[in-house]
Amino acid sequence: MMSSFVQNCGDRIRRTKIEERRKMASRKRDRNGELKEAAYPNNIPYEEWYKKYSHSAPLHYMEAAKQEREDTDYSIKIPLEAARSGRANRRVRVYADGIYDMFHSGHAKQLMQIKMAIPNSYLIVGVCNDDLTHHMKGRTVMNEFERYEAVRHCRYADEIVTDAPWLLEDDFLNFHKIDFVAHDDIPYAAGDDEDVYKTIKERGMFLATDRTEGISTTDVIARIIKDYDMYIRRNLARGYTAKELNVSYMREKKIQFEEKYDKLVDKGKEIIGKVKTTKDKGNEMLHKWEEKSKDFISNFLDLFGKEGRIKTWFQESKAKIGRAISPTPSLEEPSSPASSYSSGTYSPPAKRGRISPSELHETGTRDEEEW
Repeated sequence: MMSSFVQNCGDRIRRTKIEERRKMASRKRDRNGELKEAAYPNNIPYEEWYKKYSHSAPLHYMEAAKQEREDTDYSIKIPLEAARSGRANRRVRVYADGIYDMFHSGHAKQLMQIKMAIPNSYLIVGVCNDDLTHHMKGRTVMNEFERYEAVRHCRYADEIVTDAPWLLEDDFLNFHKIDFVAHDDIPYAAGDDEDVYKTIKERGMFLATDRTEGISTTDVIARIIKDYDMYIRRNLARGYTAKELNVSYMREKKIQFEEKYDKLVDKGKEIIGKVKTTKDKGNEMLHKWEEKSKDFISNFLDLFGKEGRIKTWFQESKAKIGRAISPTPSLEEPSSPASSYSSGTYSPPAKRGRISPSELHETGTRDEEEW
């Protein structure tokens, strides 16, 4: 009874903390940088909103998770080999825990491995709260509510345990009816413990998973730090103030100046690129025009040149007309003018020269004297 009362009190405290943090987690800004309304209506309790609108994995204190836990006969123990081969006579409850900050593909693949390793498994994912995480590991980018929401919307998660413990004790394992605990096989030290999963491994309840190389929360944060100035510029351009980004006034103005300078440089490069493109197109058009002009000149000379087709045609036409007007005389001597004319070889008599008026007058005087 006492443990049940403590559990109920803890659930109420957790729900209150979640209600307080969800407002910060659902902050969004409009184009002017102003904060929008929360993602969830403030006048609707979170559990009621979840039942009505959400289709993600339930939190451990919700009715769906409670019903699944009550329906499980934990007295039936399942060996790991039987669970792997799919010979278990009930759903196998597998637990995986972590921080899951900035939930990424490496986290999702770990949960996928568990689902693929054990058929008919019910995957319970434990997420540590902010206080415990900051004390044991350090600061996180996302707060606990954001991390709960990120994991529970993964398709492989069946249930989310909020405020997950750092060390797994028997009370926790029995309460959640956990058959196996999944994690990568690398020893995970905490305080004086060389490996927090040592006891679980000795009991045969440990399911080893593989880490996804090349992706981790630390790697993602390192990428952001590497391009710190770029992301500061990005957020300032999106309406965040220097105070919200923890940036001094002078640094803000310096970043804004650099941003304008880079834009000006990019604009200059764009203009130079357009001019170069236009110049290239002009050179291409000039080259085409030169080729076309050569063809045009060649065709012109072929028609109107010294030995062109026009002159040849003109000469041929002139020769034909000349032959038509003055046929060439035949080499054979014609027998008579009539026969020559009929045969087409007869040429007309030569024309007489013209008589000038003085000659005509002299001819007339001689005629009168003769008379």
